[in-house]
Amino acid sequence: MRLLSIFLLILLISTGTLPAQSFPGATGPIPDNGPLTAFPILVSGLSATTIDTSFGLESVCITISHTYVSDLVIKLQAPDGTIVDLSISNGGAGNNYSGTCFSDGAATLITSGSAPFAGVYRPQQPLYQVNNSQNPNGTWNLLIQDQFNPDPGFLMSCAITFGTNPGQPFPFSSSNLPIIKINTLGQTVIDDPKIQCKMKVIDNGPGNRNYITDTLYTYDGWIGIEIRGSSSQMFPKKSFGVETRDSMQTDTSVALLGMPPENDWVFNANYTDKTFMRNTLAYDLFGKMGRYSTRTRYAEVFINNLYQGIYVITEKIKKDSNRVDVANLTTLDNTWPDVSGGYILKVDKTTGGGQGFTSLFPPTSGGNTPTILFDYPSSTDITIQQRSYIVAYMDSFETALNGPNFADSVIGYQKYADMNSFIDFMLLNEVTKCVDSYRISSYLYKEKSVAGGKLFAGPVWDFDIAWGNADYYNGQFTNGWAYITNNGNGSDPFQVPFWWSRFMQDNNYKNAMKCRWNDLRAGAFSTASIHNWIDSVALVLNESQQRNFTLWPILGTYVWPNPSPIPQNYPDEVSQLKTWIGSRLNFIDNLLPGICIPTGLEETSSKKFNVYPNPATDEFYITASKETIDKITLCDLTGRTILTLIPENEQETISVKTSHLPHGIYIVQVESRQQIYTVKIVLQ
Repeated sequence: MRLLSIFLLILLISTGTLPAQSFPGATGPIPDNGPLTAFPILVSGLSATTIDTSFGLESVCITISHTYVSDLVIKLQAPDGTIVDLSISNGGAGNNYSGTCFSDGAATLITSGSAPFAGVYRPQQPLYQVNNSQNPNGTWNLLIQDQFNPDPGFLMSCAITFGTNPGQPFPFSSSNLPIIKINTLGQTVIDDPKIQCKMKVIDNGPGNRNYITDTLYTYDGWIGIEIRGSSSQMFPKKSFGVETRDSMQTDTSVALLGMPPENDWVFNANYTDKTFMRNTLAYDLFGKMGRYSTRTRYAEVFINNLYQGIYVITEKIKKDSNRVDVANLTTLDNTWPDVSGGYILKVDKTTGGGQGFTSLFPPTSGGNTPTILFDYPSSTDITIQQRSYIVAYMDSFETALNGPNFADSVIGYQKYADMNSFIDFMLLNEVTKCVDSYRISSYLYKEKSVAGGKLFAGPVWDFDIAWGNADYYNGQFTNGWAYITNNGNGSDPFQVPFWWSRFMQDNNYKNAMKCRWNDLRAGAFSTASIHNWIDSVALVLNESQQRNFTLWPILGTYVWPNPSPIPQNYPDEVSQLKTWIGSRLNFIDNLLPGICIPTGLEETSSKKFNVYPNPATDEFYITASKETIDKITLCDLTGRTILTLIPENEQETISVKTSHLPHGIYIVQVESRQQIYTVKIVLQ
C-alpha cells in the first residue's frame, strides 16, 4: 500500500494534477515603529516532501489594516532561512492591503501598484527562490515591520499556497554584456557594514558573447558588499558598494572589467534613469574635456542566482594614481610643505557619514550654509594639523572670492583656485542641469604646493536625475541655469555655495567660459557627437534592456522623480533624452554670458605692434614697428568705448594710463593707415 501511495504521488506530480494546498498563518497587531515581527505559518502534511519549479510555492496572500502602508516592510521566510522581499515601503500615504496576493506570474509589480492594494501582484523578489528543493514542511514566517510612528497596523489574515504552477527562474542564457554573479553565502546584503561574500565575472571581451554557464572568469574571488545611496535606497532595485578583497577581508586591487586596478567600486542600479545613460554620458563628456572622469562598464548582475538587471559598474571617486591623482598624505605630513596636499573634499549630504566644516558665507538663496566634507584623508584619518590647514585654505579661498578684489587674478580667488577647472565643472553641470548640481555630490581636490597647490573642481559625480529627469526645481525644463534654479528655497537643507553666483560676476571668468564653450561645441559637445554617442550605447543595450524591464516593468510608469510625459518604451526614452539635450545646448548657445575674443586677432596685431606689459596694472605701452599709429581706442568686452587717444606726432611708443579703470579684460584697437588691428589686454 505504501509503494502504491508513492507511485500515485509521483504520477500526480508528473501529470500536473497534484492539488493545490493552502496554509493559513497567525494574525495579530503590527508594532508601531518596531522590529521585524514574525507571524508563523505552520506547514505540515504537505504531499510533496520537496518543492521545486514543478511543484512549489505559488502565492502568498495577506490582508493588513494600516493607514500609511509605505511604512511597512513585508517579507516571507522559508523553513531553511531563505527570505523573499514581498513589498518594501510601497503605497505612499495610502492604506491597507486588502486580499492582496503575491505571485511570480502576476502582470503588475507591487512597486507599480497603488494603495489600497487589492488583487494579484508580482513581489519585489521572486517566490521561486524558495522552491530550491527544500522540505516545505515546517514553520514559515511572514515578517512585517512598521518603520515609523504614529500609525500601528493589524495583520488580519495571511496564507501561503503550494501547487503545480510555481514561479519559474528568469529566462537567461547569455548576454552581449559582461555577466557578474554574486553569492552572498546565505547572508543578506544590508546598508552597513559590508558582508564578505564571493563574486565571479564573465567577460569574454568586446564582440564576444558571454554565457551564464561559462566557467572561465576574469575575476573569481572575495568581495565586501553593502547597499549604497541615499534617496535611491527607496527603490526596489538597489545600488551597491563593492570592495574586492582576499579571504582575510583585506582590500585587494583588481582590474575589474578592464578598468585600472583598484578595490573600491560602485554597482549603480540607475533605477530612475530608464536609459541607463545619464551618468555614463556625463562622465564621458567630462573625460573628453581633458579631466579625470569616472570610468564605467555595463554588466548584467545576478545575486544568489537571481537576475537583477543592468548595472553600471563604476569607479568610486578616491585618491589613486589612476583616479584623483593627488599626492599621498600620511599622518606624519603635518608641517609645511608636506601638509599642503593632497586633499579631496566634497559638498554633500551628511547622511552618508563622515565629518567636515561649514562654509564661511551663506548661500545666495538663504537657508543652511553648505557643508564641506573630508573625503581624503577621511574624517577618521585626517590629523588635527591637516584639518586646520585645509579648513584655513578653504576659508582663504572663500574670503578672497567674497572680497572686493575677488576678480583680481593675483590677489583674488585665482590665488587659491584653478579657474579653468571650475569653468569646466560648471559647464558640465549646466549642460546636464542636474537638480543636485553644486549642492550635493560635488567634489573638489587640492594639489600639494610642489604641484601648484591650487584647489580644483571635480571630478563630477551622480547624474541619474540630470538631463531633464527631475520634476522639481525646474529640472525638466531646458531653460534656466542650474546654479540658480537648484537653490530651491530656504527650506531645502542643501543649498548651492555662493561661489558659483560670485564667479558669474567676474568678466574674466565669463569670457573664458564663453571661449571654452565655443571650443567644446565644435567638438565633444556638438549635438551630432552627443546624439551619436547615445545611439551607439542604445544599440549595445538594446538586448539587455528588454530583460531588465521584464524584471522591473517600469517603462511607462512614474518612478521618482520622472517628469511628464513619461515615455512608454525604451526607444522613446532614448529619443526624449536626445530631444532634451538638443534644446538644452541651444539654450546655452544663445544665453551663455561672456564675450570670447578670437585669438587670431592678437596674432595679427602682434606682427606690427607690441602691447606691454600684459597683464598691466596702472599703465601699458604700445610700440609701433615700422608703422604709424593714427588712433588708439580702448573698449570693454561689450564694445563700449572707454577712451580714445590720437597721437599728436608720429610717436613710436604711446603710453595709456589705466589706473582709473576697473580690473578686467579690454580690447585695444590700433588704427594705422586706415587698417584696424586688435589685441586683448588684461588690466589687474
